[in-house]
Amino acid sequence: MAEPELYLGLISGTSADGIDAAICAFGDADAGAPPVQVFAARTYPYPQDLREAIVALARSRASVTLDDYGHLDVRIGECFAQAALDLLATSGLPRDRIAAIGSHGQTLCHRPNGAYPFSLQIGDASVIAERTGIATVADFRRADVAAGGQGAPLLPALHAAVLADPAIGRAILNLGGIGNLTLLVPGRPVIGFDTGPANCLLDAWAMSQRGIARDEGGTWARSGHVDHLLLARCLDDPYFAAPPPKSTGREVFNLDWLDARMLCDIAADDVQATLLALSARSIAQALRANAPDVRELYACGGGVHNPVLMDALRGELPGVRVDTTAALGLDPDFVEAVGFAWLARARLRGEPGNLPSVTGARGPRVLGAIYPAPRA
Repeated sequence: MAEPELYLGLISGTSADGIDAAICAFGDADAGAPPVQVFAARTYPYPQDLREAIVALARSRASVTLDDYGHLDVRIGECFAQAALDLLATSGLPRDRIAAIGSHGQTLCHRPNGAYPFSLQIGDASVIAERTGIATVADFRRADVAAGGQGAPLLPALHAAVLADPAIGRAILNLGGIGNLTLLVPGRPVIGFDTGPANCLLDAWAMSQRGIARDEGGTWARSGHVDHLLLARCLDDPYFAAPPPKSTGREVFNLDWLDARMLCDIAADDVQATLLALSARSIAQALRANAPDVRELYACGGGVHNPVLMDALRGELPGVRVDTTAALGLDPDFVEAVGFAWLARARLRGEPGNLPSVTGARGPRVLGAIYPAPRA
């Protein structure tokens, strides 16, 4: 039996916690092969100063010199390349087994609306190809944005390919910095969109008030009480009521956004509890508005490790099974990395990687630019 073709996916999400890396193969279900096999997966934290620089730049008022931007682009590329090399070393797989790396890079700014829409990810793919000796596919969002789409979310195509059930309506929820939903309802077009903040405001508030990267396990949020007036002011943002296709990011949902809605002093732990309630409530409202008959929701991303957030989702969605993608055979920590490996495969095969029903693009588009492996 021939060895499966392997792809290596790399991504750092809006939380900028680090680089998720996964080595995968994709099978033909009609031939009896599993749709996804993950051979190795691991997360590699950013150096603390680099993470702080990324988070600072993602805030709406941030500015950067061209020199600083160029240095950051190359440094992130070096970190992505090292993550790929480290994963290959720990897996024992030779680099010549990898058909291509799919690198999402690090999103700095996502502005798909307006006169000149764009989505900016950095992490020099030429550096990744040069350091690893492996062809690298990157820059996945621009083609969709150029075609009038949001350029996000891109993972619903993977969800539809490997997590859908022909008889059961399902929702796949990514709990990253930003939450996004994929709605897989038999007989209907796939819908996917960003719901708003999942972890980004929780993490930002924890850093500003306690100097910690995240509220581990949601224990701080559990200690507070929801301020219902603040919650209502947050939910009043027009983004939550807007219909899909839509996408957003940290450049919108940040501490400046929160400050504009805090019209009085509120205890810090109550703010944290309210932000967690905002994440759960906005996700539940989005699901009810767009797929009220769905009774299964499977979550992935870093938020699955916050039991308070997961319990809040269950409380907001009575009658809906709320679980993680582990129940469907896919590690919730590495769904996105698997997704960008899958998109790299689609690019090499000349297949579209977007779903116009999700992004709003004028049609299917082949996504990503190929950075060839060095010849010598």
